[in-house]
Amino acid sequence: MGVPVPFRLRAVWALAVPSLFLAAPGPAAAGIFGHDSPPPQWGLDAAKTPVPGYAKDARAVILYDEYVDTVDDQGHAVERRRWVTRILAPQGRDDGFCTVSFDVDEKINYFHEWTIGADEKQFQAKDTDFADVGDPGLPQMLSTEKVRVVRPPAADPGATIICESEEVTAPYLQEGIWGIQDDIPVVFRAVEVDLPPGRPYSVAWHRHDPVAPAEVAPNHWRWEIKDTHALDLRDVRSSLDREALAARMSVEWGDAAVAGDDKQWRALGEWMTTLEAHRPDPTPDIAAKAQSLVTGAPDFYAKLKNITEYIQKNIQYFIVLRGIGGLQAHFAGDIYRNGYGDCKDKTTLLISMLQAVGIQAFYVPVDDRRGVVDPLAPSLFGNHMITAILIPPDVNDPRLMAVVKGGDGKRYLIFDPTNQRTPVGNLPSYEQGSYGLLAAGDASQVFELPVLPPDANGMERKGSFTLSADGALTGTVDTSRTGPEEADLRNFLKDTSETERRASLEKAVGRDLPGVVLDSFNVIEPADLDKPLELDYKVTVPQYAHTAGPLLLVRPRVVGDDALPFDDKPRTLPIDLEATGDWRDSFDITLPAGYAVDGTPDPVSVDVGFASYHSTVTATGNVLHYEREYVVKDVEIPPSKAADFRNLEGSILDDEKGAVVLKKD
Repeated sequence: MGVPVPFRLRAVWALAVPSLFLAAPGPAAAGIFGHDSPPPQWGLDAAKTPVPGYAKDARAVILYDEYVDTVDDQGHAVERRRWVTRILAPQGRDDGFCTVSFDVDEKINYFHEWTIGADEKQFQAKDTDFADVGDPGLPQMLSTEKVRVVRPPAADPGATIICESEEVTAPYLQEGIWGIQDDIPVVFRAVEVDLPPGRPYSVAWHRHDPVAPAEVAPNHWRWEIKDTHALDLRDVRSSLDREALAARMSVEWGDAAVAGDDKQWRALGEWMTTLEAHRPDPTPDIAAKAQSLVTGAPDFYAKLKNITEYIQKNIQYFIVLRGIGGLQAHFAGDIYRNGYGDCKDKTTLLISMLQAVGIQAFYVPVDDRRGVVDPLAPSLFGNHMITAILIPPDVNDPRLMAVVKGGDGKRYLIFDPTNQRTPVGNLPSYEQGSYGLLAAGDASQVFELPVLPPDANGMERKGSFTLSADGALTGTVDTSRTGPEEADLRNFLKDTSETERRASLEKAVGRDLPGVVLDSFNVIEPADLDKPLELDYKVTVPQYAHTAGPLLLVRPRVVGDDALPFDDKPRTLPIDLEATGDWRDSFDITLPAGYAVDGTPDPVSVDVGFASYHSTVTATGNVLHYEREYVVKDVEIPPSKAADFRNLEGSILDDEKGAVVLKKD
């Protein structure tokens, strides 16, 4: 899929930086690290914490992690962090890295690190142990957002890493978001927010029971959380992203510090509306272009299609993050003139062009990882921006499928202009079922993004094959893709050469047909994004059928995704089905002369509510016919349905392995 890149990458504080983040470091500023000072007493005390039994097998454990945010009268915060980590195994060395993220609007006052080795020797990091790095994982990036990283000396198993930092945070962000759960266990974690007299606050929790704070001083609040087990997603199939599953808390001390989730979301939406005010104002050039795009368009859908496809095809995706520019879009006129922008810029230009032709649209901050944005935890935590287009009351077009009805009864079409291959009316599967914030002034609200019906996505595959007496199979496969299934293939075609496409197709088909020879393939890619994409190919497979004495064993399911057995471990996490859709196969195999069908697999029919699977094998004359349909109706199911999912996957696996028995007449 075309993964969107953030309107602002809001990493949860306290999460470890992956190893790849340490590539190509730049020099860190000198003079703020301190030299030859002993470890602080709080660090020595925390280092005495015994490793609890539940952490014995972990690669590392966080013994102590404390944040203190001191907020002034303008809502600006200075954050001090203290944390202590014990390395338990060689693979836990990376967990000893201490990090502080910063930008042009943020300043690191100090950053220190000490190591107590397994032999009790003490070390302190020097200037040369610190580096400032960017994120090489983001493509085409122009960004001032950095992370200061310290590589602790003597970071070996048994060592204890002690770190302390203080940072002046961005003045425009009046919220704190703290990770509670990590990939390794946490023995003790605390958060303090020291507010000016009379300044209110609100707190929200994601996947964690609320914890009551202690007022350690007037309007100075402290939350303490003990013994948090690691979020271990290894070997967990069909799981949501870890950011969706890891516990976190957020505190608002700005305009969103009001009682009630709905009021908090509205306040955040009003802030976003103010932030982007006048950014989408159409220039004369934009207005003229928009009018030219809709001239002659027969209906509302055609107008949307012409404008959205123009932006998808002509505005290059390019990230520009500098301070508040990570949250605030450029002006529409600049985006149009330059011909590039990131997700919030593409949304801005879309809103501008629609406005020029009398259609109203709004910003919708989201996250491209389902489950990360929590309707019960209002915050700006997210990594992407999409668009909500107001649908006129008299428009009822079945092609507009990705529709949400707001709390005020108005209908909004949800569209992602960053995704270059998904047509207007549809929605990328990875966004369906997520939540987004409609930034519409005092009408701002959080809502669930639609989960589209199965017929909005899928593939129809037809095959015609001939089986020879020696077991060789030859034939053609014709596929037709629609919706996100089609968009994924369009993205692949855009980024690959003919040679790469052939190699990828041979590899994919080869998983089902070992020894296959790809004789030819052809792609029919219509210019209109709402038209199906076709991929046809011809194959030869020596020894497809297997001999068993006088019999031939033939698998009627020639090609198709192999199901994987789902383990029988108790399931506590939701199951991610990834996408709704309707996938259909129809294969005909002409049998060799002198052979007749002696036995066929039984039909399969499974319906578990969230999905269904049906297949049949029939024989008419010398033609063997296989047909199946797999329909998925939900993108996510609760762990209580794990047994149903296991039954479904098992039935599909059995069907895919089923064989027809042929015998000589």
